[in-house]
Amino acid sequence: MKFEDYNFHPELIKGILKLGLRRPTDIQYKSIPAIMRGEDVLAVAQTGTGKTAAFAIPTLHQLHVNKKRARRPDGVKCLVMVPTHELALQVAEVFDDLGDNTAVKTIAIIGGVEQEPQIKSLNKGVDVVVATPGRLFDLISQGHLRVQRVQTLILDEADRMLELGFLEDIQQLIKKLPARRQTLFFSATINNRIKKLAYALIRQNAIRIQISPKDPVSRNVEHAIAFIEMDDKRFFLERLLKEQPDSKMLVFVRTKVRAERVSKAMKRVGLEVPALHGDKEQKERNDLLAKFKEGSIRVLVATDVSARGIDVPGVEYVLNYDLPEQAPNYVHRVGRTGRGNQQGKAVSFCSPTEEPLLGEIEAYLGQPITRLDIDTGTYENTKLLSEDKSERLDDMLQEIESLEELKRKKRKSKGKR
Repeated sequence: MKFEDYNFHPELIKGILKLGLRRPTDIQYKSIPAIMRGEDVLAVAQTGTGKTAAFAIPTLHQLHVNKKRARRPDGVKCLVMVPTHELALQVAEVFDDLGDNTAVKTIAIIGGVEQEPQIKSLNKGVDVVVATPGRLFDLISQGHLRVQRVQTLILDEADRMLELGFLEDIQQLIKKLPARRQTLFFSATINNRIKKLAYALIRQNAIRIQISPKDPVSRNVEHAIAFIEMDDKRFFLERLLKEQPDSKMLVFVRTKVRAERVSKAMKRVGLEVPALHGDKEQKERNDLLAKFKEGSIRVLVATDVSARGIDVPGVEYVLNYDLPEQAPNYVHRVGRTGRGNQQGKAVSFCSPTEEPLLGEIEAYLGQPITRLDIDTGTYENTKLLSEDKSERLDDMLQEIESLEELKRKKRKSKGKR
């Protein structure tokens, strides 16, 4: 089935085709008809499968058609709640691009930037608000954003919102919305907490859709693991970047401090690898992502906070410099490559102290990850050929501190069980 075969408004079809979309993915094929009928939907699908378009396309159609019929603008009709700034900007961009020829106006509401321009846009009239919780509630409490006429609530990456502690925010928002509304609940993973939240929000007769292949990692991604000592990882990253000088690459680390240290380590060997994390000013984060998309920056080192918000065409490699502490985040990280019909590669560096994390990840995947065999000669030559000859005591101490903190968290988690 092609998108032209759906009963979408011609102005929306123009936007769909302009983005190069021809046929719906599985999650789009199964979600769109239910959303068009006004059903509540609980949808679970792996990252990179086109979830954003799955809810944006039918929502734009409904809003455009209804707006053409209405005599006057009537306030915000659709509210999309997301966990991170980057994801909010990206989802809003998808709505803008798809709805470029429609009468629908979209705005992203995020913190970390001046709120006055956002207030001015709201006063001019918008149909779709894509927002993170903090700024969303600021503007609602100040009376600048009224949600009494919202007809569609979309929770995107709901699992990540729970992980970041936004459950109470979501519950408070629900109290302010009309009881009669359509609720679309999209998530990349499902567990008991997600189910409990979803069933509290959606109607009992909601459509439940789950696209869950045996391997949660996209079949477009070739991923493997390499065993490397913690203090040697920077040498192997240096080698990989120099061997792939033209490749677009995302490097994931565990903390903001680690992101800065990796960035500085690469700078010492003549490689510009900017760090993207939550301590950066929002403008700097936006600029970095824009340059990464356009290709003037080819490598970014990022934390997990950024993992869900980056959808950049042409990312050829994902490198897990550190293994993630939460197993599902492995899937989200490697899902930054191999998106749509593209192919991608992902490599993870695993130190001896991270092997328990590797075990949890493989248990979550339901199968072992391919091992990269590094012989002794190659390993030692990689260290010897590095241009970084420094043995920085503060770096080593920080690595030890990070590992000790990880161990403490694991012990605390086991104690709760």
